[in-house]
Amino acid sequence: MGPRVGEMSLEQMRVLVFGAGFSGRAIARVLANKGARVTGTNRTAEKATLLQDDGVTPAVYNGEITPALSAELQEIAHLIVSIAPNEAGDPVPNDLRGAGLPKLQSVIYLSTVGVYGDHDGAWVDETTECRPTSRRSHQRLLAEREWQRFADEAGVGLTILRLSGIYGPGRNAFVNLQNGTAKRIVKPGQVFNRIHVEDIAGATAHLIENGQSGIFNVSDNEPAPPQDVVEFAASLMGVEPPPEVLFDEAQMTPMARSFYGECKRVSNAKLIGTGYRMLFPTYREAMDSMWHDNLWGRS
Repeated sequence: MGPRVGEMSLEQMRVLVFGAGFSGRAIARVLANKGARVTGTNRTAEKATLLQDDGVTPAVYNGEITPALSAELQEIAHLIVSIAPNEAGDPVPNDLRGAGLPKLQSVIYLSTVGVYGDHDGAWVDETTECRPTSRRSHQRLLAEREWQRFADEAGVGLTILRLSGIYGPGRNAFVNLQNGTAKRIVKPGQVFNRIHVEDIAGATAHLIENGQSGIFNVSDNEPAPPQDVVEFAASLMGVEPPPEVLFDEAQMTPMARSFYGECKRVSNAKLIGTGYRMLFPTYREAMDSMWHDNLWGRS
């Protein structure tokens, strides 16, 4: 478990979410509902203004710290980063180094369980060796190290959240079944790890409130074969699932096929050990909730 710096209230605390997309927006919304004063960035003003519906102050960041964003940075206590690195690395740390962050207390970086690479179906935890196989996961691991340097330079705590496959309203097997893109690809022994977007938001708020830093896997309790999720969603919808297709015979994009090149079971025991209670312990509770609350198609 990472260092604990004391419990704190989010009431009126200033938070900036860099990259308020699917996960970032959910985090911003939960923190705002808890009383934090949250600013979220998007690349364009049009996208940024959507955040106002969540009680979040919009800002634009497209690789440049604007005067308005610079002024905001002087007040923030917590920086949450949900922007993917590119071939040149993560641009955000360098952009922030000259911005001045006098009130900063912590940085939370959203990474991926992809940094662990393939472990032949074995359980992995935060102490497991990282041996990423894909370029995107290797970039994430380098970004984790860059954010550690940034946090060390700033003298603040760093929390790295290694996220499993993200799903939620608008991004799930129901949507794929409805638009005809769902597949039941069967590869013996293959499991994937997943996490509902609301548990990403809930875990982030929990770790901030409890002053936790360090690396945490954010994943549900049950790694499962991908075809099982499709079958469960189809049963809730009352439709026939697509036919099973053997992995070796399946037509997939190179990126989709690359996901099947890794197999591991991601442990969330460290996160649970901090006292966090999963909103959706497995995909079944999550899918059942989205279907019966008619939230599955909303993003």
